[in-house]
Amino acid sequence: MTTIKHILQREVFLPTDERLLGVVSVTKAGKKKKTSFLSIAVTTEKPVQVKIYQLKKSEKGETYKRKQTWELRELKTVDGKDAKNDTAEFDLQFEKTYKWVASHPRERDTFLSSLWKLCQRYLKRGPVFVNVPDYIREDSLGVTDVRPHGVEDTIAAVVDEDYQAITEKEEKDLETLMKQCEHAISNAEAFAEQLSKDLSVLDGANIHSIMGSEDQVVQLMKLLDDGVRETTKLETKLNRYDELLASVKEQMESMRDKDTLIHIQNKNHQSLIDELENLIGRLNLDHKHEKALLDGDLSTPSGIYESTEAAEELQKCMAAEIHPALMKMQAVQEQQKRFGKYRVAFAKRLSHHLNNLFIHQGNEMSETLSRHATDLKLPPHHSCHRDLTPYAELMMWLKEADPQSFQQLAKVYTNNLSRLYDKEVKDFFELAKQRFLHAKTVDKKHGGLTVPSHRFEGSGSSLDRAMETSPRGRTASLQSLDSADSKGSSQDLTRGKFDQVFEKILCELEPFCLAEQDFCVKFFHLTLDPHSDDLESMLEDQTSKHEDTHSVHSHSSQHDDDDIWVMRPQNKAKSLADMDPYSENQVPVRRQLNEEVRRMMGELFPSLESELLNFITFGDKLDSFNSMYMLVRMSQHVIHAQDAGSFLSKVFANVLVNIKRNFDRFILHRIKAVEEYRISKKNKCGVVMFVHHFEDFAHQAEAIFQGSDRRADLDKAYSKLIRTVFEQLLRISTDHPKTPKDVVLMENYHHLYATLSQLKISCLEKERKDARQRYQEHLQAYVTTYLGRPLEKLNTFFEGIESKVASGVKEDEVGYQLAYSKQELRKVIKEYPGKEVKKNLEHLRKKVEKHLCEEENLFQVVWHSMQDEFLKQYKHFEHLIAKCYPASNITLEFSVEDILQFFTDIAQA
Repeated sequence: MTTIKHILQREVFLPTDERLLGVVSVTKAGKKKKTSFLSIAVTTEKPVQVKIYQLKKSEKGETYKRKQTWELRELKTVDGKDAKNDTAEFDLQFEKTYKWVASHPRERDTFLSSLWKLCQRYLKRGPVFVNVPDYIREDSLGVTDVRPHGVEDTIAAVVDEDYQAITEKEEKDLETLMKQCEHAISNAEAFAEQLSKDLSVLDGANIHSIMGSEDQVVQLMKLLDDGVRETTKLETKLNRYDELLASVKEQMESMRDKDTLIHIQNKNHQSLIDELENLIGRLNLDHKHEKALLDGDLSTPSGIYESTEAAEELQKCMAAEIHPALMKMQAVQEQQKRFGKYRVAFAKRLSHHLNNLFIHQGNEMSETLSRHATDLKLPPHHSCHRDLTPYAELMMWLKEADPQSFQQLAKVYTNNLSRLYDKEVKDFFELAKQRFLHAKTVDKKHGGLTVPSHRFEGSGSSLDRAMETSPRGRTASLQSLDSADSKGSSQDLTRGKFDQVFEKILCELEPFCLAEQDFCVKFFHLTLDPHSDDLESMLEDQTSKHEDTHSVHSHSSQHDDDDIWVMRPQNKAKSLADMDPYSENQVPVRRQLNEEVRRMMGELFPSLESELLNFITFGDKLDSFNSMYMLVRMSQHVIHAQDAGSFLSKVFANVLVNIKRNFDRFILHRIKAVEEYRISKKNKCGVVMFVHHFEDFAHQAEAIFQGSDRRADLDKAYSKLIRTVFEQLLRISTDHPKTPKDVVLMENYHHLYATLSQLKISCLEKERKDARQRYQEHLQAYVTTYLGRPLEKLNTFFEGIESKVASGVKEDEVGYQLAYSKQELRKVIKEYPGKEVKKNLEHLRKKVEKHLCEEENLFQVVWHSMQDEFLKQYKHFEHLIAKCYPASNITLEFSVEDILQFFTDIAQA
């Protein structure tokens, strides 16, 4: 129990500045044995308060908690059950009686003894103790009596609690005394006897001293008697004062309790008043607001402002947070019904006014496209938006107060305005077509050509820069240079005009649609979705929906799906950089609008996408080269759009898919034309027409796609076209009857190599090197084949010498062979004098000129290669003569200088 007492003091009472004086472990009588502790504790601060606690262990069994608390003055009766026999039961009566059973009778007696002491000390009128053993009360009064077995130990334990250790001085005196006696430690009896003798001597001395001072003792006793009498008087007064103070203490405690109750009551009254005032303030709608809701003028700025303020106040009153209990008050319910009537009436009046306003705006056709016909512009609608903007906050209120009316108004707006926008969009595209057709008609009157078909014959470059760098030379078998130049120039002007018109259309559509979109977002309070899919995923969805099922070429079955994608990974990184709001010279951050905005914009512009697709088809029919212009322009507007997820961006993305399909079809048509090309067999071949077409296409494409984000699409088209050109050149070279195969391939690969070197197309670097290698291979093959062996007999003679040497004959002994003697060598040499050699070379020149075309101007290159080959053969002959016929002074009848002069003279001629 001592351990429990220390634990309770430390964990329970020490934190609250209380001191534990008694504790007993008990259970309730007649119930389950749930152990708890009854404790008596006093406060350490004055005035001292004595309380009785019932303590129980927590559910986890780690800490003790107070279950019940009683003031000591609330205790009325203490019943010990049996005053003669030992028992563990006892009752404590407060407002109700609590029956307890202690864990041991001795613990019960100790607890009741402590309780008796505290009642005697702190209570004037203590509780009644019944059936309590007399030794408990007598022990508390200091009377010694015979106690039952075990009680002495308890009292001794209580006495032990007052034990105090000896001081240091007393300890030193005891040590000194023990040192004076040698056997103090070894013989305790002898030491005790010695101490008794010393004590007797001291007592005798004291008695003699007292007897010697008898008068002083008598006087001292008298003074002590006087002091006792005075002390008794003082104690009597103190007891009287204590009785008076005890009565005052009880009265003060009663007054304190009453003051606490009054304070709580006043606090509750004030809280109730504050709550009622707050409720009235939140449910109070000013009279001017009521008037504005019922009769406010919605056609003037001041009336709109007053109505907006009144609607907001009404919304605040209806949305006020009120406790559910207060909602049951009849006044609150009536006020809410009254607010509901105001809301219904104002919503109906506002809806009717805006409905008429929307119809009026839709019927207003004054700003037609005819006003802007000279500039090809879409009419702005700033005045319409300006008139409707003051109602934006009221629309927000209506969206929350009456969603059904709000949705109906949005439908009325889209139905009426869509007719106006539909007419303006159709007139705009029709005007664009008419202006372009008019420009075409003017070109025809001035000698221009008709609208070109999908075939690409005679196509020119698209820009002046491409025209300057693009060669226009053709052979005599093709159309004349003047005709090609005039046709190319006409098409350049036409395509440039179309590019300008198309860019103008896109630039007009963006502010036209975005202005309406921004107005709808603000006016109808449409929400923004920052987690919507990005542009690339949207375009992928569109691609899957618009997959082309019509095959235009045998290669279409091998068409890669990713060819239709609009954004490449590298372009995506660039577009993400554009979205950085803190970077300089960047477009604004792209807002991702949710599907609700796109749906409303689709209802306002029902024919925008179809009209744009029709114009795309119109441009493609005019000239299939326009698909490249449109691909680049539309990609720029899609990738660098300010609102990446807007309705217009989605429309542009859908149209871009169709443009990309047209571009792919255009490339397939060109590939098919190359494969189906048939060359004329009447004249020499020269540079094949589709090689010139590839050159013109490359110049024009480079000018169009310069700096474009669609470079990857052009690179794929290049790869397919150049691969087809290489394949078909082999076919052409084999089929031509008049021009040698090596000449056809040499000239065309030379032309391709020159074109690719000039354009410096990075994706065709491998093909450029390949064209150079093939050109050199076929040049060497042609030179070897047609130069042949102009000194035939010499070649035959020296081949025989080489065979002899190879069979084992020594080189210096070859001259002793009859067939290869010096005389035979001289006979062969005499057959090839200088004139004969020059005559053979002139005949070779005519043959080379007949094979080569003038356009590539490769005669000098071929002639120089033949010269090198001839010199190589000459030096080989001289080497064999020097090895096999040493010191014979036999030489050819012409020298190296003669050969160089022959070739130079023939080349200059």
